[in-house]
Amino acid sequence: MFKILIAEDDKELAQLFHRVLTNNGYQTICVSDGKQALDVLDREYIDLIVSDIMMPNMDGYELVSSLRESGISIPVLMITAKDSFYDMQRGFGSGTDDYMVKPIDVNEMVLRVGALLRRAKMISDRKQTIGGTVLEYDSMTVTCDGKSMVLPQKEFMLLYKLTSYPGRIFTRQQLMDDIWGLDSETEPRTVDVHINRLRDRFRDNKDFEIVTIRGLGYKAVKRHVS
Repeated sequence: MFKILIAEDDKELAQLFHRVLTNNGYQTICVSDGKQALDVLDREYIDLIVSDIMMPNMDGYELVSSLRESGISIPVLMITAKDSFYDMQRGFGSGTDDYMVKPIDVNEMVLRVGALLRRAKMISDRKQTIGGTVLEYDSMTVTCDGKSMVLPQKEFMLLYKLTSYPGRIFTRQQLMDDIWGLDSETEPRTVDVHINRLRDRFRDNKDFEIVTIRGLGYKAVKRHVS
């Protein structure tokens, strides 16, 4: 099930978007500003963002610009009351993938969400590629050097999370909350065990390595092959 983050400070609209998207088979998380959206992205894997522009603390322009500057390519559908060409130009200039002006037809919104996901090749083959290594989410399979292996679920999800954001540091707790769930009673040190297993499996991988950031957590980095 695809997970959509809704960033909208109008509670009634947020609930409407939530209801319509849920009825169409999507899972949603609602926040009321850009800063809250970034907090969610730190702990959740999100497939697409539906964002308003005018929000407190951090607006939609700033949110999308922050994502793109960090190298995060999650599709963003911006829905706003700002309908001038300048506003639209600024929205696309910040890295927005699509733009709708309020009041909107929610059925059209659903069509656009589906189109954005297809464009990102996520519906047909939820894949993450880093160098010559391909991670296929639906089959929990990693392919490199012409060889494929199916990983245990937790190991695969950890690797998928880290390689989705190369260079980004994730704390043990962030990884724990995202992979094992917020209500899990498992010790965060369990993450270390799974990371060590991944290192053993991919010690000779030419495309990436998992690096420990002392006192913080872990990140995946791309290897520079000379």
